[in-house]
Amino acid sequence: MSEPFQGKTILVVDDDPEILSAIQIALQDTGANVCTASDGDAAVSIAETDAPDLVVLDAMLPKRSGFLVMDKLKRGDGTKPSVIMITGNAGNRHKAWAESRGVDGYLSKPFRMERLLEYAEKLLTSD
Repeated sequence: MSEPFQGKTILVVDDDPEILSAIQIALQDTGANVCTASDGDAAVSIAETDAPDLVVLDAMLPKRSGFLVMDKLKRGDGTKPSVIMITGNAGNRHKAWAESRGVDGYLSKPFRMERLLEYAEKLLTSD
């Protein structure tokens, strides 16, 4: 499964250190370049300098929500990263709002790491 991930940069954003670490470890095994952020402002800053191919983005973040981060990432010059939003909120309103803002994938916590990797592979090979 590593081939679609080779040469790709993935930004993982979550304020829960355990979730951040688990996703980072799973993605590092794919051969992708993985960077992390634990708040919305850091996510935007890293995305502006590292231009990730994919962002795994928690909806609820300190300093700037995942929705505001996504708005910032999806605006601009057409070099938009794909975004998989992850959230502990089980409501359908969050999912509908995320989809209306342009999210490419949506996972409710807890989720199986295999599901995240499948989503990521699909998005990284659809360029």
